[in-house]
This record gives sequence, structure tokens and C-alpha cells, in this order.
Amino acid sequence: MTPKLPRAQRREQIIAAAVPMFARAGHAGTSLDDVAASAGISRMIIYRHFESKDDLYRAAIQRAADDLGSAVGGELTDGSVRDLVNWASADPSAFRLLFHQAAREPRFQQDVEELREEMAEEVHRQLTGVIDDPVWARWAAQLSLTVTIEAVMAWLDLGRPAPEQAQVRIQRAVDAVLRSVRD
Repeated sequence: MTPKLPRAQRREQIIAAAVPMFARAGHAGTSLDDVAASAGISRMIIYRHFESKDDLYRAAIQRAADDLGSAVGGELTDGSVRDLVNWASADPSAFRLLFHQAAREPRFQQDVEELREEMAEEVHRQLTGVIDDPVWARWAAQLSLTVTIEAVMAWLDLGRPAPEQAQVRIQRAVDAVLRSVRD
């Protein structure tokens, strides 16, 4: 018998079980039965909290995005790359869900694109005072974000070696993008 949990706590348990499964196998490769088994509940309990697998997938994406926002804060700072690497290291499934799986799922791609656009806009806001040409500032914002995300993904794929060195090296790659625009 599954122990009774408060509704909000059960919902969180289901999402927590779903994130790594969706990150590993994607939407199509993950069944609600898989999620239920991982959470130690029945499929019917999932339906008490989510209307469909799509609804659960969107909740998992939203959870990962919220956790990312909490980890890196609302503003770009000198420590943003460090914070992103630390978050990705602590929750690689959430990072992979956002920037690998969901970005490739046609029904959910727009959700992730909006998140990336918000992130790029924040980078762009920070760069407008540093880079005079607005077109190149936007280019640098997009490219530095892409470099950061792909560098973190590659680092995760390698097994997360030397996090402190990864932070420094990823920051250097971003700095190189910014230098290329300033020079």
C-alpha cells in the first residue's frame, strides 16, 4: 500500500521521479507506468495529479526551469557560470531535460525556446553597456549562452570531472566570445 501523502507532496514526488526518466528517455521513451513504478505509486495516482503525460512533462520542464532560476538568480553576474555548473552538477537530469530532451521534443520545444530567449535577453541586457553595436551584442548574447549550455552538457557527458576547473574553463570560453566582439 502506498502511504498517503498531502496532495502537494505527492505531486512533487511524481515530478521528482519523472525528471530523470524524461531526461534519459524523452517523452516518447518514458511511459507513465515507468514513472509510477519509479515513484512507488500506481498510474491512477499520477492521473489524480496530472491530466496526461504531456501535462506531467510540462510540469517537469517547469520544475527544472524554476530550479535553474533559483540556482542562478534573475540577473547575470560574475558567478553565473559557476552557479549554472553547480546546479547542473547537482541535478544533471534537470539540465539534460531542459537543454537536451525537451529542446528536441516538437510539442515542448517552444517552452524551452522561450526559456533560452529569456536567458539570452538577460545576457543581452548585460552586454548593451559593454558592446556598442546592438547587432553584435545580440550575437554575443546568443553565442555565449549556446557556448555555456553546450560546454556544460559536454562536461556532464564526460562524468563531471573537476567542477572548479570546468567553471573556469567554461567562463574562459564565454570570455573569448565576448573578446571577439570587443576586439
